[in-house]
Amino acid sequence: MLSLSAERPVRFIYSLLFYTLTPLVLARMAWRGRRESGYSQRWWERFAYYRDTDTRQNVIWFHAVSVGESEAAFPLIRAVSKRFPEVPILVTTTTPTGSARVKAVLADNVAHVYLPYDLPDAVARFLDHFHPRLAVVMETEIWPNLFHACAVRGIPVSIVNARLSERSAKAYARIGGFTRETLSAVGLVAAQTEADANRFLGLGAKREAVTVTGNIKYDLELPKGYFQQALVLRETLFGKRPVWIAASTHEGEEALVLRGFATLRAQHPELLLVLVPRHPPRFDKVADLCLAEGLKLSRRSLGENAVNADVFLLDTLGELRLFYAASDIAFVGGSLVPVGGHNVLEPALAGLPVVFGTHMFNFEEAARRLIGAGGATEVGDANELAKRVGELLQEPGRRAHMGECGRLFVEAGRGALGRVDEALAGLLASTDRLRFKTESV
Repeated sequence: MLSLSAERPVRFIYSLLFYTLTPLVLARMAWRGRRESGYSQRWWERFAYYRDTDTRQNVIWFHAVSVGESEAAFPLIRAVSKRFPEVPILVTTTTPTGSARVKAVLADNVAHVYLPYDLPDAVARFLDHFHPRLAVVMETEIWPNLFHACAVRGIPVSIVNARLSERSAKAYARIGGFTRETLSAVGLVAAQTEADANRFLGLGAKREAVTVTGNIKYDLELPKGYFQQALVLRETLFGKRPVWIAASTHEGEEALVLRGFATLRAQHPELLLVLVPRHPPRFDKVADLCLAEGLKLSRRSLGENAVNADVFLLDTLGELRLFYAASDIAFVGGSLVPVGGHNVLEPALAGLPVVFGTHMFNFEEAARRLIGAGGATEVGDANELAKRVGELLQEPGRRAHMGECGRLFVEAGRGALGRVDEALAGLLASTDRLRFKTESV
């Protein structure tokens, strides 16, 4: 059981190091702000100083690091809001892109600020300001001071859609005692898979707190008229051309994709590549890379169509899901370079055959099962990528079959959202009952 008395020596050292390194953290933020202005704004929120911030209190608080975690959180936030309509919602993010996505999708229906740094005084100000009734952390975020402060105040902490790769588990195990103490403050770990659950248990999470609920990304909500809207988009921007989308690509990966694209164009001169870099600060750099290869480029941010382009750069936020449905084949990035991959379920639900590289350790279970269902294929390098995409371009029947297999696979995996919603409701109810008993005494 977590000691709520004096700070443990390791946490004290951790906090001291964090304070000492704060100037370097701010310098890095300033440097990133030169490329992405959002990092130069709202710095005070990262130390839990609030100006004209929404003053809602006694909130259910969700934390989603960036865009991917936010997209996964949105259906859960709606479900929890429906169950507890009288309770205000707070959503925190870490990145400006995540912040922009929360504001675009949820607007004023929720309060939103950046998560403060894991410094004891900042954490205290944050909790004093919002008075959370429940903390819901998406996927894998473990903050020692934040979790400890929540435990001291009786705020239940949950990690939902929890995933922990073998690589990450080994890193946390190097500070095993510290990790164990931090996880002992967590009242619910709603793991995606048995393997994830076992890794959390191995690091010291309480056995009664860990349950396997599945991946809520299978419960992805497609907006009304989604496929019709995508068809209109395709006809307007791309005409009748075959379309290969390479999404969520990282540094060094675009060059591999363009190499594969050059090979494919020899046999498929009408092929259009929709290129979607993962991080907005790299949009211009990727555009320059395409132009340096002698390719005709159109950019979504400029409102250009791609009828006469070789590459269409999707350099906007929040549109990837729609562009999946406007394409024929999807490559999911972060997988030809050792990043760990990205969400393969969105293109599968859109009915596309999915291709990815061997570095899928962050989405290992979903990737493996999607291959087993016949909806995806794995490649090792740019040459194999070109070969697989070329085969799918030449075999429309196989392409359609893979797309249908992938769509059915995702639909069959639904249900995690409801299980997580129930688990959170139970955690909140049990904490409220305990608080009531304590106050009555």
